[in-house]
Amino acid sequence: MFVKYAQGFVVLPGGFGTLDELFEALTLVQTHKVTQFPVVLLDTQYWRGLVEWLRSAALGRETISAPDLDTFTITDDADVAVNLMLGDHSPFSPPRRPE
Repeated sequence: MFVKYAQGFVVLPGGFGTLDELFEALTLVQTHKVTQFPVVLLDTQYWRGLVEWLRSAALGRETISAPDLDTFTITDDADVAVNLMLGDHSPFSPPRRPE
């Protein structure tokens, strides 16, 4: 129900529950069970290792596809997150990745 009524997600650093909700949302977007909506991960340093793992392990083994990595945006800027939630997707096509 959490995802059903959401129009986007801003995800802050967290533990297993946070990861569970994040991957549930990304899975529903990936499988087209919900319409595409912005998913923003705040704190590039925190999320960097996870994204690197997704690229090397999951993408490397073809358990996800390259476009799946474009279903979220990583930023340290709260204004970017707000603008994405408000529908300003244009500056991030594709979304920014950690350096």
